[in-house]
Amino acid sequence: MVIFLAVTCGVLVIVSCLFITLISVDRWVRKRFVASAYGLPPREVLDGRHPGPLPPEHRMRERHAVADAAWQGDWNAVERYVQAAGDDWDERWHRLELLCEVARRDDAWLHAWRAAQPTNCDAATLCAYIVVLRAWEIRGTAFASAVPAPNMNQFRAMLWAVIEDARRAALLDPANPGPWVVMVMAARGARYGHSHFEPLWSGLTARAPFHYMGHVQALQYWCAKWYGSHVDMMWFAFKAVRKAPVGSPLAGIYLQALSELADGSTAFGVVMRPLTRRVLKQVAASFDRVPSDDERLPGLRHLLAHHMLRSMMYGPALEQFRQIGPWCGADPWRKKGNSVMAFEAARGRAAKLSRTRPDTASESHGAARSRGGA
Repeated sequence: MVIFLAVTCGVLVIVSCLFITLISVDRWVRKRFVASAYGLPPREVLDGRHPGPLPPEHRMRERHAVADAAWQGDWNAVERYVQAAGDDWDERWHRLELLCEVARRDDAWLHAWRAAQPTNCDAATLCAYIVVLRAWEIRGTAFASAVPAPNMNQFRAMLWAVIEDARRAALLDPANPGPWVVMVMAARGARYGHSHFEPLWSGLTARAPFHYMGHVQALQYWCAKWYGSHVDMMWFAFKAVRKAPVGSPLAGIYLQALSELADGSTAFGVVMRPLTRRVLKQVAASFDRVPSDDERLPGLRHLLAHHMLRSMMYGPALEQFRQIGPWCGADPWRKKGNSVMAFEAARGRAAKLSRTRPDTASESHGAARSRGGA
């Protein structure tokens, strides 16, 4: 009992000191922080609309073209667009996500595609995926106890049916992991226990062992609010970091697991563990080998900087902010209301607490500019 009280008091002292320090640092950020003195873009150019640079122009043109073709009824163009991804299963799923948004605005082309090619696995997968999203819209985001019974019953019935639809889709192309992603996505809402979930996960990883969205959905299954626990979830995420191949952002699953813990009573203890810090360094090293044009990377770097900051890894966090650049339209900054202000406060904390020596020339120029504008 004495030891427990001593540890508790020690933690309270640490938290209190940290809180007081952050108040002082935040005051410094508001009054004296000059971002350019630390190799960061100035506050005036921060962009709270996007998490990172927009995709290349040719990629945007291609997406607009396939959307327009779909809405004009040309499902053949849609099929070619999906097929062009080949066996890059992450890219193929990303294209299905785009087509899902297109179909939710007008899905006549999708019904025509399914009617013309009833044995096309991608068309069947897309239809099943859309049903999953519609089921979740019916359920909403409230706790189960707050969801009206008719809505919950419809939600579960839709997911049970869609898993069967996805099983049939999987038979159309045994190598395609898309239907298995849909099944893994639907499993927690369909109340699949571990013995029923594991075959779905095995089916997915047998076809695409590093599938990013598949891992995102499985992480949700293993979190405490569904069918796992904090330990299950963190172990799953840790394994994702260990097995992430070069060029894949799969290690980012660990960051999403930390975000799941953010509001829990154990969150502070987890982020302060030496193991967590070591894994965050591994995640950073993994990200350095991901192609710079991977559209998942900017959002993940925001999470990495955030969790490094929470883990008191101020120098590494500052380096992530440098790589992020002026973009701040991402979580967790958006959750705080004003993403620009939250982002500025976070990178200012990283700069100050990392004890990085500022570039005095840039700092003087920034101070002179501030005085001139006063």
